[in-house]
Amino acid sequence: MRIVWATLTVLAVLVALYGLMALVLPGFGPPFLAERRAETPWAVYAHLGGGLWALVAGPWQFNRRWREAAQRFHRWLGRSYVLGVIVGAVGALALAPRAQTGGVASTGFGLLGGLWLAFTVLAFLRIRRGDQAAHRRWMLRSFALTLAAVTLRIYLPLSAAMGWSFDAAYPVIAWLCWVPNLLLSELYLLRGPRAVSTAAI
Repeated sequence: MRIVWATLTVLAVLVALYGLMALVLPGFGPPFLAERRAETPWAVYAHLGGGLWALVAGPWQFNRRWREAAQRFHRWLGRSYVLGVIVGAVGALALAPRAQTGGVASTGFGLLGGLWLAFTVLAFLRIRRGDQAAHRRWMLRSFALTLAAVTLRIYLPLSAAMGWSFDAAYPVIAWLCWVPNLLLSELYLLRGPRAVSTAAI
């Protein structure tokens, strides 16, 4: 599991760096990003800024040794993760109706944004009530959806390498980037109490 955690952490940080470059460099990123920046700049900045912070902060919440050694910092980093997701998800929900290729992609990204927000808020509410087990379950689901930013950027070049047109691939990837992530998190949680108590990716 340490190798899996380390791999996901590296990928999350790399995608966060990509998001940071897109955030601060107007000419960086795909052409449609410039179009969205002109239409709804606040949504672009919210989604990129909140999302990249969630990618950076999220993995450390699932390192059990680090979490137990620095519990106070874990709590503050967790709060910043929640804030990052809220900001990023609000931006995502505003951008989803304008997703490239139309309604199927818009629905996929819109549902992703809604569930990302809901799962994260549920995780926060559970820990406020002192229910650590439920908090960890919802946080795992939340971070599985955060990682959609990573899987999206794996599937896009992979689909191009396989010769699929963007218009054909993108509506599928709008769902593929997060549904399997969520299913894998549920399979992990089905391992039972030990999975819930460790919640380590």
